[in-house]
Amino acid sequence: MKEMELKYGCNPNQKPSRIFMENGYELPVKVLFGKPGYINFLDAFNGIQLVMELKKATGLPAATSFKHVSPAGAAIGRPLTEDLKKVYRVEDMGEMSLLACAYARARGADRMSSFGDFIALSDVCDEDTANIIKREVSDGIIAPGYTEKALEILKGKKKGNYNIIQIDENYKPEPIERKQVFGITFEQGRNEFKIDEELFKNIVSKNKNLTKEALDDLIVAMITLKYTQSNSVCYAKDGQAIGIGAGQQSRIHCTRLAGSKADIWWLRQAPKTLNLRFLESVGRADRDNAIDLYIGDESEELLIDGVWERFFEEKPPIFSKEEKKEWLKKNDNVALASDAFFPFSDNIERAYKSGVKYIAEPGGSLRDDNVIEACDKYDMVLCFTGMRLFHH
Repeated sequence: MKEMELKYGCNPNQKPSRIFMENGYELPVKVLFGKPGYINFLDAFNGIQLVMELKKATGLPAATSFKHVSPAGAAIGRPLTEDLKKVYRVEDMGEMSLLACAYARARGADRMSSFGDFIALSDVCDEDTANIIKREVSDGIIAPGYTEKALEILKGKKKGNYNIIQIDENYKPEPIERKQVFGITFEQGRNEFKIDEELFKNIVSKNKNLTKEALDDLIVAMITLKYTQSNSVCYAKDGQAIGIGAGQQSRIHCTRLAGSKADIWWLRQAPKTLNLRFLESVGRADRDNAIDLYIGDESEELLIDGVWERFFEEKPPIFSKEEKKEWLKKNDNVALASDAFFPFSDNIERAYKSGVKYIAEPGGSLRDDNVIEACDKYDMVLCFTGMRLFHH
């Protein structure tokens, strides 16, 4: 197939719509089930690049959860703790494959944003991963292949209309890419910049102790940013993104947005949150919404009489601001990457509040000295990569 007609473009009024190969070659994808749309394919093609690159850089299976052409989460396959299994809603799954762990992490990093996601997997989708996807609200998936059992599980979603795409894992795009805006064609070389351990050799802070675990987290964060709408900042820990700030005009707003998501990720692991006793009748999405309210600044809306009874078996205890602050202090060794330089040290101050210990950014600001000084104040490790990673 050399082209595929789509129902419409970004919006229903944008017709006609299609994907095709300008060079006349066959499309490198097959739609096994469903009918993916324009935005689905944008998410799929950005997501598959991200996970393939993560797999190549780390040697571990990778997964990402995409929404509106930016990742809501991305992760490599590492086993989950019992608490994380509970946070990610997979505590009943038993032992899981590393690919399934990767998707559980990617989906679980920001469950509110991942609702209705498009999934990309670096490896052949297996039964464990399909069973996680089966019970989540999702628009579709792209992967290099599917086991027979996984395909049987996935094609049962949405009454057989779940979007399942298979991509040729040997596909190599042309080195020049083009797109049109306002009837004008833009052309550029593909961003083939390689992100690996060598990128983080230039440590400019006093603290030079960049651990292997932190290095992996910085790689995850940087590769995630490579496929995130700029400006973008990513917090990472334990092989996964835990907070992504995308598409903000101000970098400090990126840092704050991503930091608030990282804080929510950590607050969801607090004992008070883990011990919430939901009614069996409350669905997964409603539980996510309730948890978001409970750990947020407007928890009183959830705990008033006449409201909490709709969600919980018993009224939850108040999770005070002081208790939240104390719990947040326990999050440490977080990695942070930025797709362009930090122009002010306020980004470092905000990062510190979310447990950041390791930072990677291009450097090159007139105020680099102030940024380095702020990192030294908090005994952080700061790497200058010398490479900007804008993505639009």
